[in-house]
Amino acid sequence: MASRKSTKIASDTASGAPSRLATALRTATCGELTAANTGAKVTLTGWVAHRRDHGELIFIDLRDRYGLTQVVFDAQANAPAHAIASEARLEYVLRVEGVVRRRLPGKENPALPTGEIEIEVEKVEMLNSAKTTPFPIADHVSAAEELRLRYRYLDIRRDTMRKNIELRHRAVKLIRDFMDERSFLEVETPILTKSTPEGARDYLVPSRLYPGEFYALPQAPQQFKQLLMVAGIDRYFQIARCFRDEDLRSDRQPEFTQLDVEMSFVAEQDVMGLIEELLIHLIQKTTSKRIQQVPFPHISFADAMETYGIDRPDLRFGLPLRTLPVELARQGSFKVFHDALEKGGMVKGLRVPGQASATRKELDALTEFAKTLGAKGLVTLALLPEGPRSPLARFMSETELAAVLRHMEAVEGDLVLFVADSEKVCNDVLWRLRVRMGEQLGLIDPDVMSLCWVVDFPLLELIEEDGKQRYHATHNPFSGMRAGEEPLLDTDPLKVTARQYDIICNGYEVGGGSVRINIPELQRKVFKLLGLSEEQIAEQFGHILEAFEYGAPPHGGIALGIDRLVMLLADGETIRDVTAFPKMQNGQDALMRAPSPVTEEQLRELSLAVRIEEKEKK
Repeated sequence: MASRKSTKIASDTASGAPSRLATALRTATCGELTAANTGAKVTLTGWVAHRRDHGELIFIDLRDRYGLTQVVFDAQANAPAHAIASEARLEYVLRVEGVVRRRLPGKENPALPTGEIEIEVEKVEMLNSAKTTPFPIADHVSAAEELRLRYRYLDIRRDTMRKNIELRHRAVKLIRDFMDERSFLEVETPILTKSTPEGARDYLVPSRLYPGEFYALPQAPQQFKQLLMVAGIDRYFQIARCFRDEDLRSDRQPEFTQLDVEMSFVAEQDVMGLIEELLIHLIQKTTSKRIQQVPFPHISFADAMETYGIDRPDLRFGLPLRTLPVELARQGSFKVFHDALEKGGMVKGLRVPGQASATRKELDALTEFAKTLGAKGLVTLALLPEGPRSPLARFMSETELAAVLRHMEAVEGDLVLFVADSEKVCNDVLWRLRVRMGEQLGLIDPDVMSLCWVVDFPLLELIEEDGKQRYHATHNPFSGMRAGEEPLLDTDPLKVTARQYDIICNGYEVGGGSVRINIPELQRKVFKLLGLSEEQIAEQFGHILEAFEYGAPPHGGIALGIDRLVMLLADGETIRDVTAFPKMQNGQDALMRAPSPVTEEQLRELSLAVRIEEKEKK
């Protein structure tokens, strides 16, 4: 993409037309001049990226957002310009005037679009000096992330960061154009809104005009986009800023951006088909990656949990998990398996092909890894030419062990890893072990985008809170349910299937949505199952229930995480790699030093006082 862009600008310059990016201070950028411009008089501006002093000759690579151009200062030809170049250091800001000339034969740099030419400087102006930077402005920088975030404006000068920001821009523009071509309207929704329970903690904003009352920053525009469907907008989207006060991780920030979509008179296949088309378009236009399977496969929630241990599986490689049937796990006298079953747990395993020769040290490392994830241990079974090596061999007969191996489809040379515990612990440990082994064995192709839909989620789940069990929406309380299952809300709510769909890419959930409830009585019933009183329902959701009484159409939608999606397109390690000014892992803004105290006067204006509990201080 960059080289095509540079060629287009260069052709404009070579034809005599001014550069599209010319300003009062420059006639061209540092990424557009080629051999076609030889002999042209140009003015460039930028930062000193590299400097090589050969006495009479000084070579400087001048850098701006668009690339690098080599400029040459010759003491014999222009002593004043050479003197200024002698003082210039890395990251000084220069303005140079000179003539484009071809580099000497053998001195070309084919890695640069400007690598055939250099600028013979006639005049130079030092626009600004620069202190020594706290880390090198280079792609392979070893500086700690906290330091790079503290000086993020320097970090963004690096090619990798700049390219990530450009990629994000292109992705968002492609999304906007795609949605516009399909008759969607981009509608902005409020940032200051009402606090309602939607799954995470709200960020609260105190009101000066209404002491003791608060706005909340939106976790998502969920209710507004549903209200827009009631309003007849029919096809809505928004590149929406969202806020959630929750613990951070590599793919989560307190403020994030999502593509928010809602459509009227649709079923699941309409929303999913639109998003599938969009994602294919986006991947093909912004990367050279290969999409593993089109159309995207559909996997039920139950099958995803059984086969991969998680509802966002990475399908770029195999290594499926298998639950050992109770009759096989009860064989012999292996107490670890028996105890897990007696406590209502399970035995689940992972077959790793060709790893039977793993050393004791390697197996111990895997066991310690499993323990850090909550397992009591890891049962290993190596199928060596001389026979199985495993604790199981001491407690099961050959026939019993052979039945276990057949179920696991294990053959000579394989290593089988078992976890015996609750279903949650087995899945939590084994899906991570699966990914670890996939990485270790080189089974994951970084140039593949493997996408799938996970469907057929349960509408509700039981969670424990303050020693009591209560129903909790697996996604959000607005998801509709499979037709005909509405009566189960009164008899067996846990068997109700949500009309929910998640889009997964390479093991990340990049989006999720559902066909919504649009009948007020049904929505009220779900709120009650979630433990809300009539008063709470009226206070927190009365507006949307009332709106549904004025002819709410059937509707559904989805939200895609822009940050996660661009991270995957850019091969980033975290979403901080594709966010201009992110928060650190601890939630702090290293650059602006936020959060920070405010003055007593500000607190008085808001009728607030700060009280820090002693336990919080500790």
